[in-house]
Amino acid sequence: MSLLLRAAAAAAVALVFSASLSAQWPSWPTSDVPRKDSKPILDGPAPRHPDGKVDFSGVWQRGGGGGGGARGRGAGPNAQPAPPVDPNAIPVSTFGEVAGRGYPLPLQPWAAALKRERMADNMKDNPDVWCLPIGIMQYHNHPQPNQIVQTKNITLITYESNYGLRYIYTDGRPAPNNDPTPWWFGYSRGWWDGNDTFVVETTNFLGDERAGWHDVNGTPYTDALKMTERFRRPNFGTLQIDVTIEDPKALTKPFTVRVNQRLMVDQEMIEFICNENERSTNHIVPPGWMKGETPRQLGPDMLLKSGVRAADAPPPPPAAPAK
Repeated sequence: MSLLLRAAAAAAVALVFSASLSAQWPSWPTSDVPRKDSKPILDGPAPRHPDGKVDFSGVWQRGGGGGGGARGRGAGPNAQPAPPVDPNAIPVSTFGEVAGRGYPLPLQPWAAALKRERMADNMKDNPDVWCLPIGIMQYHNHPQPNQIVQTKNITLITYESNYGLRYIYTDGRPAPNNDPTPWWFGYSRGWWDGNDTFVVETTNFLGDERAGWHDVNGTPYTDALKMTERFRRPNFGTLQIDVTIEDPKALTKPFTVRVNQRLMVDQEMIEFICNENERSTNHIVPPGWMKGETPRQLGPDMLLKSGVRAADAPPPPPAAPAK
């Protein structure tokens, strides 16, 4: 199903899921959730492992900071309110724009030109359209949920969208240095900063045109991308992820954004097979790499679809003066 059709479908699902979920999918109470009068208490302290470290396990969905409602519904009667907007705070990431609307991304000129090309082409080459892994930031912000599973030496994050699976190694290993084949999800290593913050560093990303999308609008990343995520669980129902994005090939400087997710209680991940009965791409002109061409490696020397070298692309026209 195409990106735009899936977006429309997600909106429809939001309206009907709470009423129809029990008729379509198993329903079972989430264990170890504090409750009062059968309702989850989500503003209490975060759960912890025996060693005192926060337990991030659970099914999570993007949100304003609280959680606990049914899939597609608001956060529920016990939800935490979204934090107030602070112009000096870390920008909140969104599915459409990695740093939210209005934040001036520090893109190099060639990367800004590529993003303009993608938007002018209606973002139809987004990997989500072609049922491919969509990149960590799109997964973090996708309307479909994810599930975190923690073990001693590895943390797994499964993403319902496009059936993504991410491995975060916590056994002390370094980043690979033997020029390995790059990963769609990058290569992630995690460690603890005290008992409350789980730090994840990810490098070795696939940096060609199939993979390099931070958001729906096409903010690009390259094989030089390094992401540092800081996971916190300030209360039982809230997950907060601060992500620092470094990419010297695409950015003039690093930037940091925040992702807010809410706990989904008494819900399960749904089996989502993107290519099942997929017909919408029959109506879209496929990108060259779908027709056997070598995918373009993202960088200033890449050729845009216009045939112009990305670094030589003309700047955008000046914005019209405000009336």
